[in-house]
Amino acid sequence: MAKKKQEEAPKGAPAWMATFSDLMNLLLCFFVLLFSMSTVDAKKFEQIAASFSKTFSIFTSGDIAIGEGNLIGNGISQLNDLDDYINNTGYMSIEDPNEDNKEQEEEQLESAMEEEGMKQSEDLAEKIEEAMEELNLKNDVSMDVTAQYVQLTMRGSLLFNSGSADLKEESYNVLDRIGVVLERYSTGTIEIEGHTDNVPIHTAKFPGNDELSSARALSVFHYLISTTALDPMNVKHAGRGEYVPVADNNTPEGRAMNRRVEIRIYNQLSSSFDGSASTQSDEAVPSPEEAQDGEAIRSETAASEETLQTETTGQETEDNSQVQESVVNPGE
Repeated sequence: MAKKKQEEAPKGAPAWMATFSDLMNLLLCFFVLLFSMSTVDAKKFEQIAASFSKTFSIFTSGDIAIGEGNLIGNGISQLNDLDDYINNTGYMSIEDPNEDNKEQEEEQLESAMEEEGMKQSEDLAEKIEEAMEELNLKNDVSMDVTAQYVQLTMRGSLLFNSGSADLKEESYNVLDRIGVVLERYSTGTIEIEGHTDNVPIHTAKFPGNDELSSARALSVFHYLISTTALDPMNVKHAGRGEYVPVADNNTPEGRAMNRRVEIRIYNQLSSSFDGSASTQSDEAVPSPEEAQDGEAIRSETAASEETLQTETTGQETEDNSQVQESVVNPGE
């Protein structure tokens, strides 16, 4: 039986393909015509290009992808940093563009606050200096000024004997006058700090300089609270031991300077300021003459108490004598 001859396929492309190609060409021409009649927003295009550049590094040879070089190019590979590149991809595109401005504003605000705080401290220091001259405190008290507070410093030898936290009697007059200054010009927090030199101390009462400095600050605190109208809630006290020297501890003069008590009056812009203290009026504050006569008044009070105690003791002795006589002579 003869085999059927296989039909040969027609030469050339199928007829439908020609029709499809014509359709694609027409669509291409149509969209090209639409694009040619449209307008492109150059600003938006630049933003889109910049976003792609930062996120995927498809522009400028990937200079932003890793450091200042290419990820892979020019025969150099930076695949060692690929993990950082993958983890940080897209972060640059979401960063706040105003972050630098915020940091600058914060720095300017801090600088302005510090300047204003220094101005307040200088104004307060000027008033305190006038009061110190009026009260004859210039030789006994030194003053320092910062943006946070005005500091009054007294020598330890003026207030205490060596190794002791008990106030000397001759220091009362100085502390009375300082109390006048604090009542006049302190409207917030006051801090009392005790300091010592680095000479070791070891007694039954004071095992070390930390305890001694704390006890000295506490002694000044108790005296000021008992002789002034200061609010104890706004007066802090602390002992700093030998750890904040202001002079060289290798010389006697330096050690004498380091043995001191500091009183800090904080201004209203200080972070340590507490304005809950009652503002003292000028009428409620003792006059300089009253402050200078504080020792005399205290002496008179002590003498009166001693006289009263003596009279009471004498009266008790007389009563006891009468009772004894009555026992010896019951018939009288």
